[in-house]
Amino acid sequence: MADTPADPLLRAESSSQRATFLELFLDLVFVFALTRVSQRLVEDFTTDQRILLSEAGQTLVLFLALWLIWASTAWVTSALEPEAFPVQGVVVITVVCSMVVAVALPRGFGERALVFAVAYLAVQFGRIGFFLFATRGRTATADPAAPRRVLFWSALTAVPWLVGGIVDESVLRGVLWTVAITVDYLGFALGWPTPRLGRSQYGEQPFAGEHLAERYQQFLLIALGELILVTGVTFSGGGGAFTPDRTSALGLALLTTVLLWRIYFYRAGHVLPIAIIRARNPTRLGLSIAYTHLIMIAGIVLTGVGYELTITHPFGHVVPSWLITILGGPALFLAGRAGFEFQVFGRVSRPRVAGLVLLGAVVPAMVRLPLLAVAGTAAGVLLGVALSDLRRSRGQAPEQPAPPI
Repeated sequence: MADTPADPLLRAESSSQRATFLELFLDLVFVFALTRVSQRLVEDFTTDQRILLSEAGQTLVLFLALWLIWASTAWVTSALEPEAFPVQGVVVITVVCSMVVAVALPRGFGERALVFAVAYLAVQFGRIGFFLFATRGRTATADPAAPRRVLFWSALTAVPWLVGGIVDESVLRGVLWTVAITVDYLGFALGWPTPRLGRSQYGEQPFAGEHLAERYQQFLLIALGELILVTGVTFSGGGGAFTPDRTSALGLALLTTVLLWRIYFYRAGHVLPIAIIRARNPTRLGLSIAYTHLIMIAGIVLTGVGYELTITHPFGHVVPSWLITILGGPALFLAGRAGFEFQVFGRVSRPRVAGLVLLGAVVPAMVRLPLLAVAGTAAGVLLGVALSDLRRSRGQAPEQPAPPI
């Protein structure tokens, strides 16, 4: 981090590492946005005459767009002073446009496709345009060409986003938007290499590692909050009857939420700020952690969808595709958590791997069981992982992070 920044937009050592109230306000929008992702996934898994892989793939594209908006904003507020007016303007524009993106998301591949595409592009162009206008005539960042590089890459993907929003054919829209979001992620990962402007050298840019770590922690808690919200609304929306089957399903949902929280924060999630600060290349570690958190959050969202199905049909027969949510959600979370553990400690503990293997091994036996039994099995596997962590830590000094990056 810069010791004495030449411009007040750059973070100083004295700058607070805590998230600002405006950033937390942005998070509220994404709580709502994740509920829209869940709503769409429930439709993907329950509506007849749909091609599941195609529908789920569409939802994945929309979800990836949401995550990129949030992750890039977290990076901006970690690299620049979040209390500065130009940065606050960037966050406000992101709040407004992200809300439109979230509202359009459930029908984002249907009648609201153009609205979704325009709102997504409004985030990209609006905040860059505002930032350049608000900082005109002065060097605003450690890398003055960075906004123009991002603008160049946003212009590259604007065409497939807009054309995809206009065309009537959903398959063509899926192809165009898949290409667009892939290019957007490549630009973010590679530093937006641009003719004559080069690429952003992430390793040379000062940033607030503790702030970025806290932002990742907060978004994962948002995802857990969305799981609680979805299951609670589902339970109360069905008349709120405390029948044994529905109450058991709700209890398993709450237990699973606690277990996901425990598994994340023990111990990699807890020491993430220290890991980023101690890394040989803190910037690269901070960027790579965005992808493991993406996987974990996707797993939590899928888990919430699985419990929504379970609360609604606790003793219903398993539809094979529903196993993707009930068992696949926890498995996806454990896979992301294993990768995250490697990023922080340079190794992966056996309980993570064992949990993944066990969730895959029980699939054939789950097909003939009621949803409540399947959900109970998934919760049992997560409980085993959490108890293994507890047993391993007993009597041992807390492990310190040793990131391999």
